[in-house]
Amino acid sequence: MTDLDAFRSETRAWLAENCPPEMREPVRSDDDVCWGGRNFTPSSPAQKDWLDRMGAKGWTVPDWPSAYGGGGLSPAETKVLREELAAIRARNPLNSFGISMLGPALLKYGSEEQKLDYLPKIARGEIRWCQGYSEPNAGSDLAGLQTSAVPDGDDYIVNGQKVWTSYADKADWIFCLVRTSKESKQGGISFLLFDMASPGVSTKPILLISGYSPFCETFFDNVRVPKSQRVYDENKGWDVAKYLLGHEREMISGMGLGGQGENPLVAGAIATIGLDHDGKLADPLLRGQIAAFEVRAKAFRAMSERFVDELKAGKAHPAQPSMMKYFGTELNKSRHELLMAAGGSDALEWESDRSNGGAAPRAWLRTKANSIEGGTSEVQLNIIAKRILELPGA
Repeated sequence: MTDLDAFRSETRAWLAENCPPEMREPVRSDDDVCWGGRNFTPSSPAQKDWLDRMGAKGWTVPDWPSAYGGGGLSPAETKVLREELAAIRARNPLNSFGISMLGPALLKYGSEEQKLDYLPKIARGEIRWCQGYSEPNAGSDLAGLQTSAVPDGDDYIVNGQKVWTSYADKADWIFCLVRTSKESKQGGISFLLFDMASPGVSTKPILLISGYSPFCETFFDNVRVPKSQRVYDENKGWDVAKYLLGHEREMISGMGLGGQGENPLVAGAIATIGLDHDGKLADPLLRGQIAAFEVRAKAFRAMSERFVDELKAGKAHPAQPSMMKYFGTELNKSRHELLMAAGGSDALEWESDRSNGGAAPRAWLRTKANSIEGGTSEVQLNIIAKRILELPGA
């Protein structure tokens, strides 16, 4: 038995003993998703136990160094852990922008004091973060942001507004881009961390076409932020911002993978349309569309695994997250288009108990933003053309 085989055996045994049965069932609602944070109320004792056990093991962030609250696993061991979690269909113990976006940026650009302070809290789910990037007049042109941070002794005084701030009304802290100099567009940006409970911070939910409000407008009115909470050098926050965006796009691309377990697309189509005398989906056109989609989905999953391996080995192209983000989000939009087609008229129900509060159409409408958030599909294609294909004039 190799060391990796032994690790797999030990991991499988540990998961069997420590992953509660309830945490191996499909997520039923938003309450089943664990975001952590100081105001987090677990939906069940099992949800809290699962977070606590994985957090104590360092396996909410298995590939982070153990000194910062991680599991200290090698890339190969991390892959084994993810495979074993998938095999038992375990729920993610912790969803966190701190894990998927801020953490990698701190590991690369944060001071040792910042790493020791913030990363273990992120790993244990003690801080829920939101992202202060986009502004009303600086969406795709992110470097055009105007939220200002004026030095005042050992602090900055922050004034301005952010928009499309996901879950800002529920977050504990924000990682925020601010302008500390007007001499250079990209060169005048700094990267700050501060508490959302700070005096002068306020939020206002934005109602979406789906009827939900995960996004917010966020306002800063003379918010005092210690300079010690600036990540990296003053006026060099654009370097941090770009690096973090790569991880955000990688995170967003993951929606193209779908979930574990039974395929809801195939199951839904069979339940609504039925099978023909050959045991095939009775609608041949939809059957062909689903088959074509499944081929694309499997290709994307294979590409995702290759990208993760290359990333861990330090061989990934810096523009690959744009390729992943573009394909993953377009794939997710296609998935929900087909789910609506497979659901027939039932998929149009909006509020009934039978439709789980119109879950299908609301999710379908929500996917329309997938190709905008985290950088539009057009922006990603431009990056691919310029950085990967090296097309002239791109």
